[in-house]
Amino acid sequence: MLYYKFSVFLKSRYGSRVYKLPVNIPVTCPNRDGTLGTGGCTFCGEEGAGFECLPNSKTVKEQIGQNAQYIGKNYNSEKFIAYFQNYSNTYLPLQDFKKYIDEACVEGVVAIYISTRPDCINEAYLDFLRHIRDVRKVDIVLEVGLQTVNYRTLEFINRGHSLAEFIDAAIRIRNYGLDICAHYILDFPTDEFIDVVEGAKILSALGINQVKCHSLYILKDTKLGEMYEKGEIHPVAKDEYIERVIKFIEYLDPQIVIQRLLGRAPADRSLFCNWNTSWWKLRDMIEDKMEREGRYQGRLFKYLNGSSCSLPR
Repeated sequence: MLYYKFSVFLKSRYGSRVYKLPVNIPVTCPNRDGTLGTGGCTFCGEEGAGFECLPNSKTVKEQIGQNAQYIGKNYNSEKFIAYFQNYSNTYLPLQDFKKYIDEACVEGVVAIYISTRPDCINEAYLDFLRHIRDVRKVDIVLEVGLQTVNYRTLEFINRGHSLAEFIDAAIRIRNYGLDICAHYILDFPTDEFIDVVEGAKILSALGINQVKCHSLYILKDTKLGEMYEKGEIHPVAKDEYIERVIKFIEYLDPQIVIQRLLGRAPADRSLFCNWNTSWWKLRDMIEDKMEREGRYQGRLFKYLNGSSCSLPR
């Protein structure tokens, strides 16, 4: 196996195909509403990550029902993940958060995945989510945006938090027995290969359960888009991205599930996305290179548990 694919994990965990259903609720993030800043991260568009979502004027149950009907009919699936996808969902007031999560616990939903920021992880929310997991018998996964371990890049993209907040969030989530998926962008022009390797090492050392790799896309009407149009930033080459992904995978704990290797963006809003190449073609290029060169997830995972200790033979 080249890497631990999300589809393999889902089939093993739930015994059949499982599909994510995006859920969109009225929420923002502290990097937009003035708490930390305004405008969000330099790469984030006004719609956040929710360009494929139904409008949040629909209730959670309505969104899940509508999406489940479409997916179930077209892909022959009866099990689903309710994915609270857009912005920072644990940034809601606790009572509002509880209401929306509770509404997602409907027939057919086997897990709830919640997208958020590391500085919006609080133990009151984790305690509630643990309760929901135990009482409603659904898996809970916090999808937490890290993006990079390079503190200079975190500042450059205006994240509003550092690596320390992510480490704190990961430890707290694991202490509550919940799972965590880290979002990671592998091709920031301000990052180098050493940052990619260090990112894989830190996620492995923290015991992250899943990782979602993104390729950097550049949207119109964003700070990053302005810089791109002025020639102030230049995306890494496609071949370099492929090598960064493979290197990241090689250093990653083989027990970590990889949700995906690339990101997507709305075509009508994009200035740059995936080198004008279909995501599945890029995925195939990555996998083909791994097969040709004998590379696989965890091949270089040899650095934890006192790897330099001299033990009796």
